[in-house]
Amino acid sequence: MSNALQTSIGALRLKNPIIAAPAEHMVDAAGVRAAIRAGAGAVVVKSNNESAAAKDQLQRAEYIALDERWNPVPWGPQAPRSVTLATRSGMSPQPFDAWLDQTVALDRLARAEDTLLVPSLILGGMEAALGMAKRVEQAGLRVLEFNIGTPYASQAVKGAVSTELSPARVAEIVTQLRAVVSLPVWIKITGQSERVPELAEAAFGAGAQSVVMAGRLLGMVPDLDSFTPVLGTSLGIGGYWNLPLTCHWLALSRARLGPAASLIGINGAQDGLDAARMMLAGASAVGIASNAMLRGFGVLTEAVDQLAGYLAQKGLTAEEIIGRAADSRRSFADMPLRTDHWRAFIPPMGALETREN
Repeated sequence: MSNALQTSIGALRLKNPIIAAPAEHMVDAAGVRAAIRAGAGAVVVKSNNESAAAKDQLQRAEYIALDERWNPVPWGPQAPRSVTLATRSGMSPQPFDAWLDQTVALDRLARAEDTLLVPSLILGGMEAALGMAKRVEQAGLRVLEFNIGTPYASQAVKGAVSTELSPARVAEIVTQLRAVVSLPVWIKITGQSERVPELAEAAFGAGAQSVVMAGRLLGMVPDLDSFTPVLGTSLGIGGYWNLPLTCHWLALSRARLGPAASLIGINGAQDGLDAARMMLAGASAVGIASNAMLRGFGVLTEAVDQLAGYLAQKGLTAEEIIGRAADSRRSFADMPLRTDHWRAFIPPMGALETREN
């Protein structure tokens, strides 16, 4: 693969910026192996923690793809690009020891394929999380993703997972984590906040090497026939439409933290051109999860190839496009005056008057 695709997350080099982000298709070893062989620069295994309730949540999980009218469509490659995915997800069902053993074994394959394998922990209880993080480092794994931004904490059993909304709390968590491990740490934060850049700043200030932004949103879709919520409750909601939100948070975080901060974009990217969009907004690498879970691991290969084609067409490397759109972003007040331009975007008044008469 061309060196033009290489990127860096802090001190870690990736052969390309496409990250196979964690979801249910990354629970079993076969899925992780498929993601590695698909050519992703990094592969993040499905998260684990100590909570039996979080593992039980996976056994209660449900998934649905909805079209633009909120009607269900078949799950699979035939689903339209414009679907919204709604889920009740959960933790890896494996006991931590088995999960760690599997991850260590998979890391050997990842190293052979020049892929960074990333174990992921979700914060349940702090003491248990610190113990698990130490064991991840002792096992020889090269990096740790620490997820403190799941969308489900308010809906799950108390202590199963965490949605941290306070920068001070984020700083406290990362400080405790850095006190017990020296390996690079990626902190995954929530998108359910108006303070995403501040959360990122707190994580970096306490020693994170990267921040992954931002977790899915919590939402609800009422069913018109049954008068009940689709899938019975509030859900983690994601889809192609979330890309502008992610790019906004990436750009604002880059403006606040500067270009040296390694950001990872997630939520909304479906292909290599979407990855390029997030990189232009400030991401050094981009995670793809839902689209691969929906359509198969070939999505990752296609994303790498599409990004490579885009870069070749522009005559640029991956690292040369990072933040270019973010750095040219202006405020509303800086935009040129366009007097009465808004009138071109409202319904014709004559048609309305004729109908009223």
